[in-house]
Amino acid sequence: MDPLHHLPLTEIAPHALLRDRTALEPSALHLLQHSIAVEGLRTPIEVWRLSTPNNGHTYGLISGLRRLTACRALGHTTIPAFLRAPQTIAQALAQMVTENEIREPVTPWEKATLILNAIHEGHFDTPDTAIAALFSALPRTTRTRIRNHVSVVEALAPLLTDPTSLTIRQLDTIAAAIQSGHEDLLTATLHPVIGQGAETQWSTLRPVLQDVLREPTNPTTRRPRR
Repeated sequence: MDPLHHLPLTEIAPHALLRDRTALEPSALHLLQHSIAVEGLRTPIEVWRLSTPNNGHTYGLISGLRRLTACRALGHTTIPAFLRAPQTIAQALAQMVTENEIREPVTPWEKATLILNAIHEGHFDTPDTAIAALFSALPRTTRTRIRNHVSVVEALAPLLTDPTSLTIRQLDTIAAAIQSGHEDLLTATLHPVIGQGAETQWSTLRPVLQDVLREPTNPTTRRPRR
């Protein structure tokens, strides 16, 4: 069994890694705080020792952002932690993703965003290599679906108000429209409702998506006939 360490909270950098969870849901965080206050922290967090201390931080967080945040809010000074030794940042990212898939999976949008951010920071060369490394335990069809969702983030992220609320089915539908050559149409459809609520944006997109996905494609080019 791995040795358990009790580390000072002030020495742990919560964002030394890219985080796949972009926001912590307040009600769930409150419930976690109550549970820790009453019963203590049942599951230690996971960290790795930074090669170079940064802003007083000696360790980087791999998994347990919600647990770390709750303990800080409760005024704890130390937290139980397992010390890991990833060989690369990419490996640490994979460990974080695996842990979250077991405990509470992040939204489809957050997964796709993490992939693009990891590429931007130079941890992976392409979406395919990132998906293979971070989501290797998932079935091939699920990995393909994630790759399709990456195309939606690339195309529409600046235009959407609350994209983390999009369901897998909604992202699948948007991805299919982009793959069939309608990215410009979707962009033009969203421009008049930039900044408006997620429901309004989806209500605006939905009839356009229904229309373009019914449209026949050229069997030779696979592009829309329109």
